[in-house]
Amino acid sequence: MSTDTSEVLVDLVDGILRISLNRPKSMNAVTTETLLAVAEALDKHADDRTVRAVLLTGNGRAFCTGADLGAAMDKIGGPGPADASTLDAANRVAATLRAFPRPVVAAVNGPAAGVGVSLALAADVTVATESSYLLLAFTRIGLMPDGGATALVAASIGRARALKMALLAERLPATDALAAGLIADVYPDDTFAADVEVLLQRFVEGPSEAFAATKSAINDATLGQLDPAFERERAGQLDLLVSADFAEGVDAFLAKRPAVFGK
Repeated sequence: MSTDTSEVLVDLVDGILRISLNRPKSMNAVTTETLLAVAEALDKHADDRTVRAVLLTGNGRAFCTGADLGAAMDKIGGPGPADASTLDAANRVAATLRAFPRPVVAAVNGPAAGVGVSLALAADVTVATESSYLLLAFTRIGLMPDGGATALVAASIGRARALKMALLAERLPATDALAAGLIADVYPDDTFAADVEVLLQRFVEGPSEAFAATKSAINDATLGQLDPAFERERAGQLDLLVSADFAEGVDAFLAKRPAVFGK
């Protein structure tokens, strides 16, 4: 069974629910509608016992490069008034990935930036190509991480590395992300698809109930701050969305020039 929308592809075959972000021309930058389609696909199959594993990935050369700022600005007519719809949709996806009762694999097939990092790390097993990177790009446009990233990143690599990654918006190559404990594995680009299939098949053939209990227990033990993080990030982001720094950050991003903050 497959579902083909303009922004998300959903396919369930042989026990694997495959969800692919499908905006390759924008390097899978997401809109509110994109995120809601992912959440709805997960909700639809949460009680489907034929699903034994989930794959979340992106079509084209990127996993997800964050929120589509151009589309967001068109929607609200420029920075302010703050619109929480995309933020709320991202939080919903991250929470749904964490709660889904089967193992979720995020296959990072290219850049994961902004909320794309949140989507990747909300999965249970995150793997990436050697050429991929992760980038919390929020401060570059005067924002803070969201989608649960403040909890997801810190839970994996600790406060010091999380702060450096979030504050300085430094690109973290996949091999460095693996060494830091941020992701589970890195595969060569030319064998990535095959390696991901081998991983998925282990979940398909394994003990689903044991996987579910293990996932739930480890997530409960390590992600107790995820729900509070959603609330803190939402409050902070809504303030930042109406700030002068955000207006300058978006203008600079769309004009492809360096931002000048504090003007």
